[in-house]
Amino acid sequence: MNTVIRKILIPMAIGIGALGSFTAAQAQVGDSVVIRVGKESKVTFSIKDKKDLETLKHYNFQALMDDMFKKLESRDTTPLTKAPTEYLKDTVRKEEPVETTEDWDNDWNEHRSKRSYHGRKTHHSFNIDIGMNNYLQKGQFPTGTSGELYTVKPWGSWYVGLNSILRTRVSRKLFLEWGGGVSWYNFKFENYKTVISKDDNGVIFSQDPRDLDFQKSKLTVAYINISAIPVFDFGDNGKKSTFFDGYHSSSFRIGFGPYAGYRLDSYTKQMWYENGEKHKSHDHDSFYLDNFRYGLRLQLGFRDTDIFFNYDLNELFLAGKGPQLNAISFGVTL
Repeated sequence: MNTVIRKILIPMAIGIGALGSFTAAQAQVGDSVVIRVGKESKVTFSIKDKKDLETLKHYNFQALMDDMFKKLESRDTTPLTKAPTEYLKDTVRKEEPVETTEDWDNDWNEHRSKRSYHGRKTHHSFNIDIGMNNYLQKGQFPTGTSGELYTVKPWGSWYVGLNSILRTRVSRKLFLEWGGGVSWYNFKFENYKTVISKDDNGVIFSQDPRDLDFQKSKLTVAYINISAIPVFDFGDNGKKSTFFDGYHSSSFRIGFGPYAGYRLDSYTKQMWYENGEKHKSHDHDSFYLDNFRYGLRLQLGFRDTDIFFNYDLNELFLAGKGPQLNAISFGVTL
C-alpha cells in the first residue's frame, strides 16, 4: 500500500470519529459502513450495537492506522496484538474546583509545614523595640523616698531599639534569632533638678541650685549591640512574624539568650523655663559609664508581636565610680 493510500485513508478514518451523527445515521439503516479507497481497496466498519458508536468517537485512529500500515507493509497477516482499549483517547477531564482564599491559606500552611524545614533556612527581618527602662540597685528599684537623686521616673524613661535580625532554623521548632542593631536608654529622673557631673573619684548626682522652673532632667546612653537568642516556635514558622511585612503567625514562641553592646554616646539633658522662655542644655560625657554592656533577653511572642525583657548583668557605671545599678528594659517588639 503506497503513501497515496495512506494520505487518503487516515483522514477519512479520523473523520468517521468526528462525524458521529453521520455514522449513527448509517447504523440505523444497516449494520456496517464501507469506505472505498482506490479501485480495489476498502475499509469496513461493522456496527452491531449503537452504544459502540460512543466508543468509536474516542478512538485514536492515527495510532490504529499506524499499526495497521506497519503490518500491511511487512505483509504480516496476523491480528493486531494490542487490546482495543489501548486505542482509546483519554478524554476524561476533571473539573477544576474554584479556589477560595481559605484554600490558598490552607495550601500555603501545608506547603510551609512540609517544606520549611528543607527550604531556605535563614530569613531576615527588621524589628523595633519600644518600651521603658529603669535599673535595679541590689535587686530593688531606687526610690525618691530614700533620697537617691538618680531615681528614675518610669513614664518617660523610654527604651528604643532598631534591630536587623536573621532567623536561622536549627531543628524542627528551634531557631536562632541573631543580628545587631542600636539602642537608647533614656533615664528620666524623678527630680527635675538632678544634675550629673564627675570628678576624679567618680560620678556625682546633685541638685541644680538655680531658682528656675525645671521641666526635665535625664541621662541618655546609646549602644551598638549584637544578640543571639534561641527561640522555640511551636508553629514551626521559618519566617519571623513582624508588624511591618504583613506576615502573621498564629503560633506561640519563646526565646531566651544573651546580648552584648558597646557605648556609642552618652549625654545629659535639662529643660527649664526662665521668664517664660524655654531653655535646654546638653552635656556629652562618659560620666564613668561602662563602655560595655552584656545581659540576657527573654522574649515571648504571638502573631506579629513579641514582648521582651532585657537585664544587664554588668553595672551601668564602672566599679567604684558610681552607684551599683543594673539597667533593665521591657516592652514590645514590632
